[in-house]
Amino acid sequence: MLKSREELDTELDDTARTWLAEALTETAPSTRTPSPYATSSSTTPSLSSAPSSWELRYAAAGRHCGPEHADSVRSLLLVEARASLRDVARLYEQGTAAERRAVLLTLHLLDLGDTALPLVDDALRTNDTRLIAAAVGPYAAAHLDPHAWRHAVLKCLFTGVPVEAVARLGERAHGDAELARMLRDFAAERTAAGRTVPEDLRTVLALTTPAAPTEES
Repeated sequence: MLKSREELDTELDDTARTWLAEALTETAPSTRTPSPYATSSSTTPSLSSAPSSWELRYAAAGRHCGPEHADSVRSLLLVEARASLRDVARLYEQGTAAERRAVLLTLHLLDLGDTALPLVDDALRTNDTRLIAAAVGPYAAAHLDPHAWRHAVLKCLFTGVPVEAVARLGERAHGDAELARMLRDFAAERTAAGRTVPEDLRTVLALTTPAAPTEES
């Protein structure tokens, strides 16, 4: 779970708090040095361009604030930077798994509409459970179409990502007969192969059942 600036200030030591304050000041659009690709007309930044200073801060967050706080610090930097699609695409494409995870966790806090869905799709094609869990958060819940969302749920079941990571699971699964069919097919395939059926599958299957109508007294 991402932490607020106030929460981080209570948990970081003096050195890390100072670093974070300086990083956020440097990242603010009104104070930061323009990125070398800021005027590019391409929607995808050149991977050969030198990173801007705030992107270097983004990469260094774990080293200065600790890996346990890196997601939250990087998220704050993305929000403070008012990161564009070009920004998040660059950070995702060039980043480590941890840096990619932070991008995915922050997408719903940025003004990107559905334009960042290719990043979610990419994460869901991997077998990195950290990326998959981050990819099925609030942004995916808001923007994935039903077909892609159903396959994202199945990806979680296949890779062992707890379905509690799936944002708005109950809401989107409710009454979804097609998801129920896919879950039953998946369970049948596992059983036929002599493999166990994940308990989470039964949890999601139960969510697909519409509530029984109640009789008025």
